[in-house]
Amino acid sequence: MAELHIIGELKTAVDFEEPNLFCRWSIQYGSNWKAIEGYTEGQSCCSTSRIEQRADFCTPIDLHLVTRGLQGWPKLHVEVYAVNALQHYWPVGYGFAFVPVRPGHHRVRIATWKVSSSRVADTVREKFHTGGFSLAKSDIAFTGIERYKLLTKTAGTVELDLMLIFKNFAEYGVELH
Repeated sequence: MAELHIIGELKTAVDFEEPNLFCRWSIQYGSNWKAIEGYTEGQSCCSTSRIEQRADFCTPIDLHLVTRGLQGWPKLHVEVYAVNALQHYWPVGYGFAFVPVRPGHHRVRIATWKVSSSRVADTVREKFHTGGFSLAKSDIAFTGIERYKLLTKTAGTVELDLMLIFKNFAEYGVELH
């Protein structure tokens, strides 16, 4: 079977308005894929030292996948959360990106969005860092089936550094350049 090693780190979140952030990440893949070693999901620590709207996470990612086919290529799914002084947290960004299809080093930037409201009271509540809106099912963020129905606005960007190692793909007729 062909193998894919994903090694890297969830580095930073930039251009978010909220001061205290943490990030939950997961790697979603189709039924042709299987995780052999490593974690397919995780969470960073809370970054409270904000410099120029930048939160540093430095969270490692290390995953070994095998596959029999290319369908269901892996996606990186991120959810960024804000935390207030009362230790309440709420989502401030959802996003995803496909894992690159070339071996080697990659800097991946995932643009995020958040659920918005047209009501003024909800906007004030969010502005004073006392909460926001969340998705009832987080898989809406990366499947897209019902995402078009949501009222959203752009949030910040999450940056990852990844090193990808491909093994035995040529034996299955896949040429990598």
